[in-house]
Parts: sequence; C-alpha cells; structure tokens
Amino acid sequence: MALSDDLPISESLGVFVGITGFDWLSEGQAEPLKAAIAAIAAGAIIAVTRHWLNKRRKR
Repeated sequence: MALSDDLPISESLGVFVGITGFDWLSEGQAEPLKAAIAAIAAGAIIAVTRHWLNKRRKR
C-alpha cells in the first residue's frame, strides 16, 4: 500500500469545510486558520491510527 493511500486528505478537507462552515453560520465569519489547524491535527491523528492499525493487522 502506497503512502498516498494512507493520507487522510478527504477526511482533513471535510474537517476544514465543516469547521469553516460552522463558524460562518454561527458567527457570520469564518476563521480559516483555526479550521486549518484543526484539520491538520485531525488528519495527523487519522494517519497515525491507520498506520498503527495496519501494523497491528500484519502481526
């Protein structure tokens, strides 16, 4: 499995759009920096979890 298969790009984009949309609807303005930081953090957590689970399954 290639590294690009393990990267959670669509999940990170979904987190970014969700947070930006929620900010825009609730406050009237979006904070893209806050949404980008949260999306990167969520993507990193998903990538590490996928790597750990894949390593665990191969045992």
